[in-house]
Parts: sequence; structure tokens; C-alpha cells
Amino acid sequence: MTKSSIILNARVVNEGTITEKDIYIKDGRIEQIGTDLQHKSADQVIDANGQYLMPGVIDDQVHFREPGLTHKASIYTESKAAVAGGVTSFMEMPNTVPNALTQELLADKYQIASQTSLANYSFFMGASNDNLSEVLKTNPKDVCGIKIFMGSSTGNMLVDDEGTLAAIFRESPMLIATHCEDEATIKQRQEQYRQQYGEDAPARIHPEIRNEEACFKSSSMAVTLAKKHNTRLHILHITTGDELPLFDNTIPLKQKRITAEVCVHHLWFTADDYETLGNQIKCNPAVKDKRHKSALWEGLLDNHLDIIATDHAPHTWEEKSQNYWKAPSGVPLVQHSLVLMLEAYHEGRISLEKLVEKMCHAPADCFQISQRGYIREGYFADLVLVNTQQESTVSKDVIFYKCGWSPFERKTFKSSVTHTFVSGNLVYKQGNFDESQKGARLVFDR
Repeated sequence: MTKSSIILNARVVNEGTITEKDIYIKDGRIEQIGTDLQHKSADQVIDANGQYLMPGVIDDQVHFREPGLTHKASIYTESKAAVAGGVTSFMEMPNTVPNALTQELLADKYQIASQTSLANYSFFMGASNDNLSEVLKTNPKDVCGIKIFMGSSTGNMLVDDEGTLAAIFRESPMLIATHCEDEATIKQRQEQYRQQYGEDAPARIHPEIRNEEACFKSSSMAVTLAKKHNTRLHILHITTGDELPLFDNTIPLKQKRITAEVCVHHLWFTADDYETLGNQIKCNPAVKDKRHKSALWEGLLDNHLDIIATDHAPHTWEEKSQNYWKAPSGVPLVQHSLVLMLEAYHEGRISLEKLVEKMCHAPADCFQISQRGYIREGYFADLVLVNTQQESTVSKDVIFYKCGWSPFERKTFKSSVTHTFVSGNLVYKQGNFDESQKGARLVFDR
């Protein structure tokens, strides 16, 4: 049974304001928000001492590798890393093994999560060139969306048949999330660079192979299809300034039919970092030139880009240590996304209110998640306390990913996540976990 809790003297960051409040949590929900709740009785009392209290982060794009690739990660290990980083809900991608291309395989993942996930969860239904009838069986009320790889990021999940694409965009009953890179452009450039470098290619060619043209071609095609069919489209991990004009920043998020996400690593790293980090930051779409990083920040702050996520995608150190051509794409990020963005707050790049909007409120609004993503009476108590004055250093002994490494190793961040509540359960407290309660399946108001 979830304990009742009171959080006293918190600086609550919520809905564009920061206010000193106490929060009373009972039966998994926020029962009362007030200024004088210390007299209420509760099983546990936490004095926040002026720390910031935010809604739990909702990460709309992760790869937790289960089933099929559990040597890299599992729903249990990665959800543990997530809550340690203040991420209370995640939406996971279908390119597991086997790919989640049937309702039965999708149901299997929900079953695993119900038994092992410490965070709240949802799973995307995968689309391929030949599973349209399965895709259309997906229930919009209890699945976050349909995922289409419009680029060969993974296995046989590339959807490149124009008739299939048009049918999915026309008939999908729910949000479609797309990975947009043009396959023909990438293949042609891969050939060119293989001839130039042979097997000894450096990681820095990655953004030259998966270049701006590959991204824009595919994103603009997705937007054209969505406009034609009035599809609810969400384009994942935008990496170029070229793509920003595809998105509208003149209307509120809740009114948008076409939305976009940016990931923390594309806001943090640039192509210059391949020199020191190499394949560690090899990911699809690629980390690009610093002018794109500046453009992405601008697009985030002016609302061309709606959501901040991670695309958390762990691989073993051995896999990443192979040569450029063999090393898989993907970066483990979910444990450090919040402290990373708090670093940007310390640098004066983003306000706490905007950070919460993009990491907590916007994902809830974009996906129409029921009763999460905000600090409101009656909502589920998904909450995170952060100390912006307490440093945290990334080292092997406090990395909770199963892969055991991070591109931020030895980096000291200015802030720490101290407490994380998932549906009222204090699942993480200063390095310790309470695993007695599992996360819940996300429900959608659609």
C-alpha cells in the first residue's frame, strides 16, 4: 500500500510559475496543495528545504531492449536508471527482438513492464510494409502511438512502400511518431565514404553520411503526408535547423496536428565531440555541426520544437568499441537527461519553468496522457525533487544502465535528483530505491 507523504517547503515549478508550497500525497495522488500542511498526519514527511519540486519527467522516446536484447538492457534496469534521473514515465519503441509488429507481441511487453518497471510505461506499436491490419487494431486509449521508421534505423522495420505509408497516414486512429531519414540518400553516401575510407573510417563522418538532406527529405515528406490526410504526426529527434520551418509555433501545442521533439544529446553535443567521444555519440539521426545545435535551442525556446526527450538507446561497451561501420547507433541517456537540462538552466539557456514545460507538461499534452505531467490536486503524484546546489558526478558506481557506461562519465553536474515519486511511491531517495511498488500503464484521454 502506498504510504501517505507530505512534502514541506518546496519551490514548486509548475504551469509557468514557481511558488512555495506544501504537497500532501495520499493513495497515489496529490490530495492537497497548500502553504500550511505541516499539521496533517502522514506516514512520511519530507522537508524540501527550498529545493525545487517538479512533475516527473515524461520521456516519449526510449529503447529498453526487452525482449530479445537483454544483454544490453531490460525494462527493469533502464526504468531504475530512469527514476534515479527523475523520469517517472516512458514510452518505449517497437524495435525490440522480435519487433513489436503484432498486438500479441505488444501485449507481451506490457506484461513484462507490469511486473518489472519502476516507472510508468507505454509502448509504441510498430509499423512495417506489411502489417497495416495489425496497426489498425491498436487501441488509442491505452497505447501511446504508432511508430514508423521512415529510414533504416533498425532491422526490417523500414517503411519505404509509398502505398503503405499513405495508408497508415490516412487510416491511423491515433498519433503516428516517425523517425525521419531518407534511406536512398544515406545508402548513396555510405557507399561514397566506404570507398574513401575503407574499414578505417572515423566516427566524425557520421553526420556527413546521415546529413541534413537525408533528414529534411524525409521530414518534409512526413509533414506533406500528414497535412494531406490530417494525421496526428509527431516527428522524433529533430537534428537540423533546416527542418524547423516545417513546424508551426503560432498555435498552442494542444491545437497542433503536427508536433516535433528534440533530444538532449542534440542540444548538448556537436560534431566536434566525435574527436574525443567517437562512437559513444554515434546515433541516428546524427549529432551534427554546432550551427544546428544553436538552431535547435532557438527552435525549442520559440516553440517550433515541442518536447525534450532522450532516445535512450544502450549498447554494450564491446559493441560500441568496434570500428565505425560495425558499432551500433545509440546513446544511453535516460538517467541524466534532467541534470543535463538543469546544466543548461545554470548556464542561463533555459528557465526552470520552460524546462518543466518541455519535459513534463508538453509530453502529457502531446500524447493526451491522463492525469500526469502536472502538479495538480487529483492528479497522480509523479514528482521529482531536485537540488540545484548539490553537485552530482557521473561515475561507474552510480550508473544504473545495464550497459554500465555513459558519455558523461567523470562529468560533474551542478544539480542532483534527490527524490522521485511514482504514483505516490517514493521509489528513489538519495541513491536508494524502494521497489515494492511497480509503475502503472499510461492511459490516454482520446
